[in-house]
Amino acid sequence: MPEARSSAMTNPLARLASANRGRQGLWLVPLVLAVLLAIALTLRTSQFLTSENLLNLVAQAMPLTITAIGQLFVILVGGLDLSVGSVISFTTAVLALGAPGYVLVPAVFLLAALIGLTNGFAVTRLNVHPIIATLAMQYIVLGITRVLRPVAGGTVPDVVIASVSGSFLGLPMPVYWGIVVIILAWKLLYGSRFGLHLFAIGGGMAAGTEDAARNFGIATKRNIMLAYVACSCFAALAGVFLAGRIVSGDPNVGLLFELDAITAVAIGGTQLSGGIGSLHGTIIGSVVLALLSNGMNLLNVSPFVQTVIKGGILLFVIGLQSRKKMGL
Repeated sequence: MPEARSSAMTNPLARLASANRGRQGLWLVPLVLAVLLAIALTLRTSQFLTSENLLNLVAQAMPLTITAIGQLFVILVGGLDLSVGSVISFTTAVLALGAPGYVLVPAVFLLAALIGLTNGFAVTRLNVHPIIATLAMQYIVLGITRVLRPVAGGTVPDVVIASVSGSFLGLPMPVYWGIVVIILAWKLLYGSRFGLHLFAIGGGMAAGTEDAARNFGIATKRNIMLAYVACSCFAALAGVFLAGRIVSGDPNVGLLFELDAITAVAIGGTQLSGGIGSLHGTIIGSVVLALLSNGMNLLNVSPFVQTVIKGGILLFVIGLQSRKKMGL
């Protein structure tokens, strides 16, 4: 009897989530766009296909990809996290405090988990809107970061630097970062009940039936809080990567990462209303932004103009989504 009852509950739950998992967004569109961008840059500049630029492109894309994947967890449940940029800067500042790596690396993830837990608590228990809750956290974390590290500097543990620089078996270290992060995210989203629950919760919210997932026995608030924890931890991982790359702590290194991450997720076909999206779409969206930034740098486009273009892309992509289903 218990097994039959569990099966009866799991089957409708699976249907609720699979309906959304089957609708993984328009990820084919950004894939085509990425291919066209690569072709255009190849024809426009001779520097694009050089090994040096391609390695630099991978390294540039990695922190955004990691951050966007974390943002995906929150957006799938109809939320948003604007504090990820500050978490990235905070992570680099903590890693540059001069303590041993075996102390600092676990510390940044514990602190990131605490930040995510606070965000999730504010959203689920205090009923604060995700934008307001995470915007407040953004300023809190940024303030603490600038107390710890007013200007760029400090010493990053050698183990962090070694994990980012150089190569192993002929492949640059950022490639291994990408492989590990994608496998981890894939396991969480598609190989665990946690991921199934995120899609189910977001599907209910997008349909206007917020209690649908809870009616199937899902601990909605707990899973939403865990989504924010995952988002902050992925942001911390991006901060570790950046700290190893710039070999210092920097209070400004995470500036605008939150908007770039949201843009990458949206370009990848994920609906901000929740429940519809995919990991591969988010990765493709990150690649599109990385190609765009790399191409504009090669063409000597002003950084200020680049910011305007990225903002316009975010506005355009979100404008294509139905406002009736917009959860933010």
